[in-house]
Amino acid sequence: MSPAPQAGTGRPPRIAVLGNPNTGKTTLFNRLCGARARTANFPGSTVEGRIGTHRSPDGRAELELVDLPGTYSLALDTPESQVCRECLAGEFGGIAPDAMLVVVDSTNLRRNLGFAAQVLLHRLPAVVALNMWDVARTRPGCVDPAELSRRLGCPVVPVSGRSGDGVAALDVALDTVTGLPFGSDALVARLQKLPPAGAAPSLLAEWADAVVRSSTPGGIRTDEPADRLLDRVDIALTHPFLGIVAFAASMAALFAAIFLVAQVPMDLIDLVFGTAAEAVHAALPQGILGDLLAEGVVAGIGGVLVFLPQICLLFFLLTLLEDCGYLARAAFAVDRVMRRFGLSGLSFIPLLSSHACALPGIMSTRLIRDERDRLATILVAPFMSCSARMPVYVLLIGILSVGRPAWFAGVAFAGCYALGAAAGLASAFVARRTLLRGPVRPMVMELPPYRWPSLRTAALVTWDRASVFVRNAGTMILAISVVMWWLSAFPRTDGDARAQQASSFAGQLGDLAQPAFAPLGFDSQLTVGVMTSFLAREVFVSTMAVLAGSGAGADAGDATVLEQVGSMARADGTPVFDVPTTAAALVFFVLAMQCLPTLAVTRRETGGWKWPAIQFGWMTLVAYAAALAAHALATAWTGGSG
Repeated sequence: MSPAPQAGTGRPPRIAVLGNPNTGKTTLFNRLCGARARTANFPGSTVEGRIGTHRSPDGRAELELVDLPGTYSLALDTPESQVCRECLAGEFGGIAPDAMLVVVDSTNLRRNLGFAAQVLLHRLPAVVALNMWDVARTRPGCVDPAELSRRLGCPVVPVSGRSGDGVAALDVALDTVTGLPFGSDALVARLQKLPPAGAAPSLLAEWADAVVRSSTPGGIRTDEPADRLLDRVDIALTHPFLGIVAFAASMAALFAAIFLVAQVPMDLIDLVFGTAAEAVHAALPQGILGDLLAEGVVAGIGGVLVFLPQICLLFFLLTLLEDCGYLARAAFAVDRVMRRFGLSGLSFIPLLSSHACALPGIMSTRLIRDERDRLATILVAPFMSCSARMPVYVLLIGILSVGRPAWFAGVAFAGCYALGAAAGLASAFVARRTLLRGPVRPMVMELPPYRWPSLRTAALVTWDRASVFVRNAGTMILAISVVMWWLSAFPRTDGDARAQQASSFAGQLGDLAQPAFAPLGFDSQLTVGVMTSFLAREVFVSTMAVLAGSGAGADAGDATVLEQVGSMARADGTPVFDVPTTAAALVFFVLAMQCLPTLAVTRRETGGWKWPAIQFGWMTLVAYAAALAAHALATAWTGGSG
């Protein structure tokens, strides 16, 4: 029998998918739903979940699966537990689930069955999925699924979310519990087999141990011998010093791979949209419409998609590292360091993601349970040097590197990333002792077993995150790009590009703000670049290229651009980019909040403009003070000669 839409609703049956962390729940969800899933916030919460559609192999049955966040208990005072409780109570969209799919790790049943008992006490049809069965069945003392089903009072299905083994049997079980009415006799029988509601953790543990023992043929035999090699690896990866070294090495390899591998598709995207802009100019008569479509819309879309390869590669590699069990160990290693600055190890993944783009980094703070920890992480995430800063670094470091040894540029790049990270940690230290005062919640995380990562899961997660980025961030960046074009294009003049930029609204804003930036050595031209870059950091390069007379479409790494921008002169004939001014500009862009989309995402994640305003004000203050110090130090170093 295939499950039919619920009577009077016209919707497919809804199944809540629950489980402890590290049970492979999301892997199984991805196996069942694939690309037919979407990411969304649960109502009234910052917790992120996924909703997907599953069709049986014959194509007739359709189920709606809700992948609820993993939690160790329904009774915990955490956002994840609250979301699970509200969903089971029918408070998620006003619709109660029609059944439950409880995912347990069949290699660690004693821990998982206590949570399963809490879930099965709810008066809903249920199926228990013995996930990772391909591993459990090779070990001594493997549980008998049929006997376990009898003890739990519901169907128990061995399955492997990675390989897909057992999914067909799971289809049948889900088909049965959602297609047939759940009788009161069966419910009463199930409830009688379970510990009472509100049972103490110790009682749940005793019950789970008894169930596992009675469901294991021949009784419990010795566990497998401990893997001494993996134990030694764990000790090294979670060591206060060795763990940090291993983490730094793995992240260096990850970012090297991102910048090397993503460069080809990024160049291709640049070429495609550059050609499209030229085609728009060629197809339309010269005028405002052609400029808007080519330089505003087409260039805006290209500006969104050009960073997509790096973001996709970042999430793909991070998912592989998480799936194999490494990221949990890295979090333990960095937790000791981050706690000194008021953050926990859970903050390191969002901060790590922010090195590609602060937008997904801020969105990924939803995994942080403590609200103060989460807000502190959101506030400091933009300090991490994102890929949008790269064109600015290339230009300014290129100017500073003229006449210096080849290693200078590499050291300068590393210094930019280190400066951003240091400023972020220092700012978190200040925030947790002022606005967000309070103890850092201890990080509770179970170390998952080592296992081969799933390429399929990594690909699906990457697709999902990329879709979220394009939908949420892309629309904002596109709108801002059009606004940026308008500020630079109006009012119209009959002069060249330099005259147009100087007399535009953006140029007028630069003249107005120049006195504020004068202590940093910025003239009106450099101030124009800073002002326009508040819309998006990478705009700085094209603005300076226009002002230098080299054309808006020039590449920051092109030698001609470096020479022309580097040789720009002030009104009195002195260089714009002398050493003190260039150093100040570089430090300013490392630390300043030069990204309106990031502020918009911060507002969405915090529910108001209070925290984005604090974030913008603090980062601007830190950037200005550090740039002022850099200008003074560089002036003293060069003797004022530049």
